[in-house]
Amino acid sequence: MILLIQYTLIFAAILSLVALGGCFSEHSGVINLGLEGVMVMGALGGALTMKSLGSAPSAVIVIVTILVAALSGLAYTLLLAFACINLKADQTLVGTALNILATAAATVIVKAINMSEDSSNVSSTVVYTKANHALTTKIGGFSFNWFVAVAILALILAYVILYKTRFGLRLMACGENPQAADSVGINVFKMRWCGVLISGVLGGIGGIAYITAGVSQWKFETGVAGWGFLALAVMIFGQWKPLNIGLAALLFGFFRALSSVYSGIGWLAAMKIPSTIYVMLPYIISLIVLAFTSKNSRAPKAEGIPYDKSTR
Repeated sequence: MILLIQYTLIFAAILSLVALGGCFSEHSGVINLGLEGVMVMGALGGALTMKSLGSAPSAVIVIVTILVAALSGLAYTLLLAFACINLKADQTLVGTALNILATAAATVIVKAINMSEDSSNVSSTVVYTKANHALTTKIGGFSFNWFVAVAILALILAYVILYKTRFGLRLMACGENPQAADSVGINVFKMRWCGVLISGVLGGIGGIAYITAGVSQWKFETGVAGWGFLALAVMIFGQWKPLNIGLAALLFGFFRALSSVYSGIGWLAAMKIPSTIYVMLPYIISLIVLAFTSKNSRAPKAEGIPYDKSTR
């Protein structure tokens, strides 16, 4: 049972971070379908950092890894922001292209690094065995992952920023009615850039959290297994509200955690259900939940629509 709670919390933390990123972007009016790719690039930057800091103090590893992952995600979303905000490109196509590009680019980069270190190694795997232990701490018999604390902090900050600050209210105004926002002096382009870049920071952190969840190496050819899209489902189910997103992430995280610990739960193991079914559960649940709740979804009205001043 302790393992189930541990895995539920870390998987929920990953989904919360990435879903919050999508929340900020969509509240500004830009749909970030490239979160999958942002996660991969954040994971790449963080994993390479962990590999290079293998013998550093734990606090240094945690802080530097999170910062590099965040900056990697932010840098990658510059492409999305420029294409969708400045060039007014189709947001769905740009996001899809970034998802495809990220996995391919990360695989090539890691293989090139491995080849430079060992001419016989053409693997796309990054190993960070020692550094990975710095991300968890023991509290009695409970293994606490620091990304859970980061996710809780992000949820609190997101709520405060969106609903209690001038910046957050202006950001949401740009996603609801950019023409009205512009008419009172709000720079819509600037606010949308901020929303997209924040999504890059949170998505990057979510990426490194994903690939370090219980493992000490990662093969980048596998990407992040659709977790960027699963996070979008969490965001929609949470109605673009930070606290609801946190609760939705716990639900989805619980079903994903079952695939990691079901063999240790007597009655579940006795059912002899294939492990692949448990792995599929979060995606199946997301389809069921969205099928029943999509009618009542209250998305920002101007999301996905490029802003043009001439339409005022």
